[in-house]
Parts: sequence; structure tokens; C-alpha cells
Amino acid sequence: MDHTRTLFFTGKGGVGKTSLSCATGLALAEAGRRVLIVSTDPASNLDEVLGTELGQSPTPVAGAPGLFALNIDPEAAAHDYRERMVGPYRGILPAAAIASMEEQFSGACTVEIAAFDEFAKLLGDPAATADFDHVIFDTAPTGHTLRLLTLPSAWTDFIASATGGASCLGPLAGLETQKALYAATVAQLADPATTTVVLVARPETAALREAERTRRELAELGVGNLRLALNGVFTAGDSDDSVAKAMEWRGTEALAAMPGGLASLPRQQIAFLPRGTVGLEALRLMFGAPEETVEAVSLPVGTLPPGLAPLIDGLEAMGHGVVMTMGKGGVGKTTLAAAIAVALAARGHAVTLSTTDPAAHVVSTLEGRIAGLDVARIDPEAEVEAYRGEVLAKAGAGLDAAGHAMLEEDLRSPCTEEIAVFRAFARTVEEGRDRFVILDTAPTGHTILLLDAAEAYHREVMRTQADMPESVRQLLPRLRDPAFTRIVIVTLAEATPVHEAERLGSDLARAGIAPHAWVINQSLLASGTTHPVLARRGRYELPFIRRVADSLAPRVALVPWQAEAPVGRRGLLSLLGGG
Repeated sequence: MDHTRTLFFTGKGGVGKTSLSCATGLALAEAGRRVLIVSTDPASNLDEVLGTELGQSPTPVAGAPGLFALNIDPEAAAHDYRERMVGPYRGILPAAAIASMEEQFSGACTVEIAAFDEFAKLLGDPAATADFDHVIFDTAPTGHTLRLLTLPSAWTDFIASATGGASCLGPLAGLETQKALYAATVAQLADPATTTVVLVARPETAALREAERTRRELAELGVGNLRLALNGVFTAGDSDDSVAKAMEWRGTEALAAMPGGLASLPRQQIAFLPRGTVGLEALRLMFGAPEETVEAVSLPVGTLPPGLAPLIDGLEAMGHGVVMTMGKGGVGKTTLAAAIAVALAARGHAVTLSTTDPAAHVVSTLEGRIAGLDVARIDPEAEVEAYRGEVLAKAGAGLDAAGHAMLEEDLRSPCTEEIAVFRAFARTVEEGRDRFVILDTAPTGHTILLLDAAEAYHREVMRTQADMPESVRQLLPRLRDPAFTRIVIVTLAEATPVHEAERLGSDLARAGIAPHAWVINQSLLASGTTHPVLARRGRYELPFIRRVADSLAPRVALVPWQAEAPVGRRGLLSLLGGG
């Protein structure tokens, strides 16, 4: 297959973007090309998949001549960006002025613009990647990716409309000098001769729906050279195994109902593999002949962790409070959050199910209203409008025309959304004082940035003179209080999701938050399947289940892969082991 020089792999979390981008890069390198793979994901696992420790400059991949990779580290990029903006003034301005400038560059928004700055250099500056025949971007889960792709226009519009002064991004000169680079980045994204965007999905309704939404939004950005990669397509053959037949049927039904715009794209299918896609050998199998399967045998699994019901019993004993599902994209956080919410509502409790995820699927998971359960979503547009109105009314009342214009300019920056959404998050958590609030949170990188915002929030309200609601003052104490908030880490019994969840646990510990439990979701080992391919995949799960249960989790639940899709009240309650 011919490839343009630049390729993007994007899609719903967990569909295999990193595996496919790495397998593509490896195939091109083995065909004699020089290839650079770049991860723009704040929670990248590129090192693990390629088996090479990576940094922020191109690193040769061990065992693959011609293949190089790098991670854009958002925190390191933010540090470099901050120093580039502040450094020239050290020794010139008073210490207090330097401290004030550093504060302006300390929030999550600076991390985002700095990471984009690195991304733009690679995409918009030909000299930065002149040594390579192909540059492959392994992008973050869809919500983050779309924000990344729209940032060139967002920052360009912000720069064009700015009239002076400083914003939450710091001195505007830092952005003004980048206008030509950002314009080149926008042009590169929309050029079909040089750029291809690969929409990665699995044969699942939610993943295909997300891919279609991405297709439409990319079309609105002028990005039209799109392809569809269907990963993990499973065929049961002549097996009468109920799990295997259900898996094939579910995939067939999802593909038959694929939206027309998505179905019209050039398509590539990758077969379901009975092992993980970590390491070069496994990556080669993605585009090669399938592995030989083995006959089904009984599985000496030993004692497996219990199901979800005991965990629900423990959560119910709180009486009220907040339950947050967290983890890598695609592990089933939304489904587990919905299952917990439905189970508590079925037991007679008042429950709110809400999400901070920009790519939320809560409503489709529930399939209609359920007694005792309120469903909410934090709407960024509505929250931004309310926050702008509040700040303009309070801080803008005594300003002259020039001052008012500068304040409006400040509130047009993309950073405003971060604070507005954060306030809504704090408000939702506060509802846990007298009911259960189940929060389906965003993928790991976004979630940690959201939690980090609690530490930086007071600087923003001091700068804009907005009020700090009591809900914000109480947020971190509530999140750190195990009697009020229970964090449930969701993972799969595979190398990358488990390692990613382990890193999440470490990040939470640094924030003073201790996870309450882990849930290992969609386990084929626990499903009882005897299909040779699926049984082999089940055996692959065992060491990861044991690592979580024996070393990582204070308490753990193991949820089997469900022959019936876990949607609607009945399907969600079946995750507990009953209908």
C-alpha cells in the first residue's frame, strides 16, 4: 500500500492506534524507508510497544533499522516553553515580576500549548523531519486528538483577535512569533498529497460511532484524505462456543450498521490476534499470516478474583459520596460507571451519573431513562459562556473601554475552557454530600491534568478576579477523603493497560489520593470460552490478573467478557452476575 509522507492514527481509546501506527512504521522501515513515529498522547505507551526507551528526540528502535520514535512529553515541553518565555527577563525584571510571569505559565493550559508547539514544529517545519521518508503520529484518544487538531485554528484566531497585553498563555509575543509555523501546520494537515488520517476502530458500535464523529469533524477542518482501519476482526469459524459466536455476531452487526460516510472510506481489516501487540515480533503479525492456533484445553487458572457484586456492596455502604472510574481509554470506564450507577439506583439510592470525558458515551450505554438515576454531562460550551459572563460582570464593571477589551481578549483564549469545565467538575463532586455521584472520567492524561488544575486554580481566579466557589475550595479535600470519594481504576488483563493503570495509581498517590479498588474488565479467561483462539488469549491474561490481584490493588473485581452486550439496564446489571 502506498502511503503519504505524513500519517495520523486516531480513534476511540483502546482500539489499537499505537499498535497499528507502530506496525505500519515497522513495515515501512523493513521496506527500506526511514520512518519516525511520534506520540502526542499525554499517556503514551510507545516505549512499551516498541521495546525501546524513548525521549523527546528521535531514538533508533532496537532491532528495526530505519525506524525511529519519540514521545512529546507535555510536562517537559511546558518546562522548556515556560523557560523560553521567562528566561530572557531573568536578571532584568524584579523577582516579584518573574514570579508573576512563572505563575502565568504554571497551569494545565501551558502544558497543552507547549505540547502543541512541539507538534507544530514536527508537522509544520519541513527541516525538523528532513531526515525521514515518513512521519507517523500516534495520537491521543479522540477527544484530545480533535482538540490538538483544532488548536492551529484556535490559536491562530486568538492571536489574530488579540489587541495587546498578556493572557493566561503569558506574553503574546510567545505566540505571535509562531504564526507562520501554525499556518504551515494547518496547511499540512489539509494537504491530501502529503497527509493521510487513518481512523482506527474495532468492529464495535461505540468505536464506529466515534470514528464517524471524527470523520465529520475532520471534514469540517478541511482534512479529507481519510482511511478506515478495522482492528481485531474476529471469525469464529465452525465453532459452537457461545462466547466466540457472540463475539463474531456482535462484530458483524456493528459493521452492518456502520454509518454510510465511514463505510465509503478505503478500508483495511486486521484480524483478532490471540496475543498482545507488544514487541516487534507481535507487531509483524498484525499485517502478516495469523499465528497457528492450538486446540482448546482446560485452563488451570487457580483462584480468580471475585466479580463486581462485592465491590458494589462496599460502595453502597458509603451511603452517599463520589465514585470515579479512571483508566486508559478503551478499557470500559463508561460501561463500568454506568453499571455501578444502575446497580446503586436499583437498590433504591438517588444516583447521578456524569462525565467529564469530551468523547462521552454514557447516554448510549444506558439506552433510555432508569428510575432513580439522573444522567448529566459537563457541557464545555455552556460552562465557558457562564464563566465568561461572571468574570465580565465582576471584573469588567469598573474598566474603561480599553481595559474591557483586554479582558474580553483574555477570556477568548482556549485556556478559559479548562477553568470553566473544572468549576463544573467541582460542582458535580459537591452533589455527593447527599446522594451518590458516579463520575465517568476522561482518559488518564486528561484526568490528571484536570486534577492538577485544583492546585493552580487559585492563581487563575486571582488573575481574573472571578469568585472561587466553595465547591472548588473543598474539591481536593473531598477527593482525598476515602469516606467521601472512592476511585475505581479500570483496566484490561493486558500488558499496556495494566502498566498504564499502575502509572495512574502512582500519579494519584502523588496527589494524595488512594485508589479504592481495581476492576479488570472484559476477561476472556473468566468468560469460560473454549474456542482455541479465545482460550489462548485467555491464558495470556493470567499473569496480568495475578499481578493486579497480588501486588497492585487493595481490592479487585474481575468482570468476564459478556456474550450479551452490556448496554441498557439488563445488560449492565448482568456485569454483576445477575439480570
